[in-house]
Amino acid sequence: MLQKIMLGFFKFYQVAISPIKPPTCRFYPTCSNYGLEAVKRFGAIKGGYLTIKRILKCHPFHPGGVDFVPEEWPTRKQSK
Repeated sequence: MLQKIMLGFFKFYQVAISPIKPPTCRFYPTCSNYGLEAVKRFGAIKGGYLTIKRILKCHPFHPGGVDFVPEEWPTRKQSK
């Protein structure tokens, strides 16, 4: 249920909000596409966590770049 709500939010953002703002995402894929993929792959809680972590990187002091959703849930050793 929560997963469907989150996916609906990302899709709504992409259709209704994103087109009226100038493109500013410093990452590829965009944060909304990242969120869709993360929630589909890991569910609402873990995917939401990865999405929030990604959005928190979106600031002028982070270089951005290519940042795909991980294939597997990152372990402590992988995240260092």
